[in-house]
Order: sequence, then C-alpha cells, then structure tokens
Amino acid sequence: MKKLLASLIVSATVAATLPLTSAFAAPETVGQPQILWQSVGTLSPAQGQTENIGVAGMLSGNYNGYIIAGGGANFPNGGPAVGGPKKTYSDVYVFKASKEGLTEVDHQQMPFEIAYGMSVTTKDGVYYIGGSTDAVGAKTITRLTTDAKGKLKIEKVGELPFKIQNGVAGYANGALYIGLGNQDGKASADFYKFDLKSKELTKLASFTGALREQSVSQILNNKLYVFGGGTNTALTDGYVYDIQKDAWDKVASVEVDNKAISVYGGNSIKLNEDEMLVIGGFNKEVYDWAVSNLGSLKDQELADFKAKYFGADVAEFKWNNQILVYNAKTNTWRSIGQIPFNAPCGEGLVYAGDSIISINGEVKPGVRSNRIYQGFIVK
Repeated sequence: MKKLLASLIVSATVAATLPLTSAFAAPETVGQPQILWQSVGTLSPAQGQTENIGVAGMLSGNYNGYIIAGGGANFPNGGPAVGGPKKTYSDVYVFKASKEGLTEVDHQQMPFEIAYGMSVTTKDGVYYIGGSTDAVGAKTITRLTTDAKGKLKIEKVGELPFKIQNGVAGYANGALYIGLGNQDGKASADFYKFDLKSKELTKLASFTGALREQSVSQILNNKLYVFGGGTNTALTDGYVYDIQKDAWDKVASVEVDNKAISVYGGNSIKLNEDEMLVIGGFNKEVYDWAVSNLGSLKDQELADFKAKYFGADVAEFKWNNQILVYNAKTNTWRSIGQIPFNAPCGEGLVYAGDSIISINGEVKPGVRSNRIYQGFIVK
C-alpha cells in the first residue's frame, strides 16, 4: 500500500477505541476536542487484481501494535443492478500506523475466502469467527497474530458445529461469546460460549429480541451489548447479555434527541469499560422501503425500481454519518459529531495508538469505497 498523506479534514468531534493498556472517554459535547481526519490511501491489490476497489464485511482488529485487516466482498463486474456476482477474498493485510499514515508490512492469504464473519480483538490476538464461502471456513475460529516485525501468523483454534455469519461476538474471561446472525442458512437467536482453552462449546440463554443480522456489539463491564441489526426491517432496539446470570435484558434503543437511528450494518469499537462508539448504519426508512419494493414488485415494475434504486446517488440513501457513543453506566446514547466522508457499512474499524482507522466499507448498495481514513485525536 502506498504511504500517502492526503488533504486533512477536520471533524468537530473526537473518538478513539480502547488500547489494550488504557482507555479513552468520549467527550460529552461536540467540538472539544476534535478528530483530524486524513485519507491514507487504499489497500494494495488482492491476489489476482491489478487495483483494489474496496470491500465490505471485512476482518479487522489490532495486535502487538499492528493493524490486521482483510477478506471482505465486492462486485468487481457490476453490482445488483446488473446482476453482477459477489466476489469474496482471502487476502489479509498487516499495517503499521503513524502520523504519516499507514505502511503495509505483510500481505498473506487465509486458507479460505472470508467475509461477514465476526472479529474480536484480544491481548492474545484477533479472532475471526465464521464468515466464509468455504463450508469448513464458515464454521472455523481463527486467531491472527504477528511477530515483532509484523509478520502475520494464522492459526485455526476451533471449529463450531454450525456455519455462522453476520452475528455478534465478544471476549471475556478466556472465552468467546458467539451467536445471533445467520446460522446454518437462517436467522437465529442461538447464543454460545466457546472456551478457548478446553475448546468446549456451551449453549447459553437464547436471544430474546427479534431475529437479526449485522448488529453492532461490544462487551462492556463483563456484559455483551447488542444494538440494531435487522433482516427485512432495520431495527434500532438494544439488549444486554449478563454473563454471570446467563440472561438477556432490554436496554436503551439507539436514539439521539428523540430520533431513532439505525446502526444496521455499521461497526463499533470499545472506548473504555463503560462506552462503545459506532460509525455507519443503513437508514431505516430507506432500507425498509427498498426491501418492501424489492419483495413485492414484479416484472417491468421491479426492473424499473432496481434501475432507479441502485442508480441513486450515495447521499440519497441517507446512511448514518453520526459518530454515536453508548454509555452503559447511564444507559444513554449521544452523538459526538459527524464523519467527514461517505458513511460506510461493513467497514473495518480499528484502534491504532492515537487514532481511529476506518477501512473501506459499502457506501451504497453494491458500491464499495476503496479509501482508508485515519482520524487523529486533537486534544
């Protein structure tokens, strides 16, 4: 990947994720401090490509001071409007972040193509769960680590008895908590604990909300919080799983200034033990309207709708561009500003020392961004 400094963009907000040794508290109000955003280029071409056009549904995390990201899917021969097939990738990249941008230090291949799995960053590595076009890969739990120079190591650490994609996952007390999403080809409420030492899988209390995929989730104070997602309807409600009690309960829906906000398809990062931050999300009104029409119209009416819908400008989809923060202690949501680039869904979102890295993502149905953005905290 090119080491690139592009024009700096100031966003009237601040955010960061949780480094493994410290935490950051998001501001209570917009404007102080700020994030200084810069575009830092693109991923190098995937295997067999001459140019990287961007992906969505990618693996992302950080370990040992390096960013690990890769996989994902796109439409290299045209999107849904023209019936172009979706392509999934096995490429995984390792980067080092600095004030000058990102430097690629390694580029390897997973044993199978990956997309729409769940990524979990821990002190022991980045775990990637499910999310593959390969029958075995779709059940596999993989750990990705690096050596001191950034050389990537890929290790299979477990295999689930079911395929999973677009679910939720988190790490606590030596175990991965995995579930929801699409399991064995259908939306599921099933939820499990996978012990990383014993490799034992334990079925836990089933999720009590509506079935959903592509929710945002984080473990805060030893509890797993799940927000939004959807299937045929975009959802904005929130739930918490209490690990000690093995029980689900409702928490605040995603709402700011009495306005519900869909984070379906967005991504999240952990700020500290009380807070998580979310970027992206389909617009509920537009998404629900589109799903209804795509499922009910026929023949020429359907063809005309597809041409108009998939041909619309990015701005017309009204995806969430607010940087949202949930506080588990107060059970409240707030916006701390807006991102100064097209709102992504399925992007990689990673902490990199003193900055946030947003990698690729979908910016409208079928269209990916190939850009990587780095946001520096200005204190």
